[in-house]
Amino acid sequence: MGPSPEAVVLWTGIAELLGAIGLAQGLSLPIRRAAAIGLALYAVCVFPANINHFALDLAKPGHGAGLGYHVPRMFAQPVLVWLALWSGGVIEWPWKPRTR
Repeated sequence: MGPSPEAVVLWTGIAELLGAIGLAQGLSLPIRRAAAIGLALYAVCVFPANINHFALDLAKPGHGAGLGYHVPRMFAQPVLVWLALWSGGVIEWPWKPRTR
């Protein structure tokens, strides 16, 4: 038997908050980068759950939240991965510093 859905939501929420705090702090670049990588990995790991939610929700009578909710959410997930890595200084793409 797996963990309760409430516990999963609680602990993933705590992980997201800690990641956000680590990303926002300006005292330690290694902590900021670790938080960025952690948040990016989290976004990648929850993507299958988002796809599952998409499929289950659309199978409901009335199609649940509908495509207007789910499609933008699917496209936003890779952007969130990039944004976490970019804002944490892990990647520079597409804005690389100029070299002369």
